Amino acid sequence: MQLILMGLPGAGKGTQAEKIKDQYNIPHISTGDMFRLAIKEGTELGIKAKGYMDEGALVPDEVTNGIVEERLSKEDCKNGFLLDGFPRTIPQAKALQEITTRLNQKLDYVIHVDVPEEKLLERLTGRRVCPTCGATYHVVYNPPKEKGICDKDGTELIQREDDTIETVQKRLAVNIEQTKPLLDFYNKQGILVTIDGDQAIDNVFEDIQTSINK
Repeated sequence: MQLILMGLPGAGKGTQAEKIKDQYNIPHISTGDMFRLAIKEGTELGIKAKGYMDEGALVPDEVTNGIVEERLSKEDCKNGFLLDGFPRTIPQAKALQEITTRLNQKLDYVIHVDVPEEKLLERLTGRRVCPTCGATYHVVYNPPKEKGICDKDGTELIQREDDTIETVQKRLAVNIEQTKPLLDFYNKQGILVTIDGDQAIDNVFEDIQTSINK
């Protein structure tokens, strides 16, 4: 089973990725993991990627695509994989098609966990953190016993700067703009599966299984 997992920040992708990985016994491969592995193994492409990253520059597509191909050619991907965070652009999506063709693989499904923007805002802006012990809460889904106070040490909880509504709205807008062309691209190929992510975690996973076990 060769899969790509897509979804906006706050859609619960990480949780579903773990469930898919365990259920189908395939590796969950994120872009960050791929880079870290290539750098750790000291591959030629890993060294190149590290050079760009150390300079704070974007890693060019030819290097990223090469690292993806190296990763997908490993033994643990023989029976499938779950890609997360790649591709991000149409040129990367086309490069992935060429990679999978060379490796005699074929994408089965692109799973898009879809959650309405207002729900994502609620999920992402509701996080509160204890500045002392680092405990994390959510005003709706995981509130502290006493409003605004850490259960563990009584410290007043704070909202991180990147969790404010303005920052989250900007982040979502950028992500929506980036992902729409990809969703259209895979929809035209008939492999896009859109899942309602605005329901209980187990129900989301059940819908994913139903859609890809056809």
